[in-house]
Amino acid sequence: MPGTLRDILDRAARGVLPPPDGATTVVRQHCSRDAGVLAFTAHSVVFTDEDEGWVRAALGALDCDALAATMNPRFLAAFLERTGRATDTVDLLSVAAPLPGPAALALTEIDDLAHPRIAGSRRRRDDVRAWAADGGVLVLGRGVGGRLEIALEVDEGVRHRGLGRALATAARHLAGEPVWAQVAAGNARSLRAFQAAGYRPVGAEALLLPR
Repeated sequence: MPGTLRDILDRAARGVLPPPDGATTVVRQHCSRDAGVLAFTAHSVVFTDEDEGWVRAALGALDCDALAATMNPRFLAAFLERTGRATDTVDLLSVAAPLPGPAALALTEIDDLAHPRIAGSRRRRDDVRAWAADGGVLVLGRGVGGRLEIALEVDEGVRHRGLGRALATAARHLAGEPVWAQVAAGNARSLRAFQAAGYRPVGAEALLLPR
């Protein structure tokens, strides 16, 4: 450790996580859009262009377990106020290795800018591409640290038939590199789909985006 944010993510994708030493690593943002916190087992990474001294002082001012300090609501609120950014939720962060060969699921590449899932991905990611399946949409784009991130959507009428798992698996065939998934911890249905498709949980993430 530590290296750049991308170095940390690349190692995590290979199963090499930061040491569980209770420490917090502060690294620069990969780009101006993305700041936030990665919480691994007993080690956190704050990625920001703010002064590292401010980060450490804000964490030190908390009366809480040091292992949980970076995800403490008071620290995240201070981080948001300091940066003038916004956030939605704390996500479970998972990653899966690419798979060889074509996807078993029939996919058609699309460029429907009005689709909510595609439009949302374009606000948060670069180089976004999307594919439609019968009853679902799969989106890939470059997000935090330049990693390849997945978003997917399954129509209400075809849920509980394994399409979410099939879309998440198809992304691994399309990618040629590790695929990252950010899923809200309370979204049990999506979590089950990604885990069934071979995505391995590595930590939690609070992503701060410009307002």
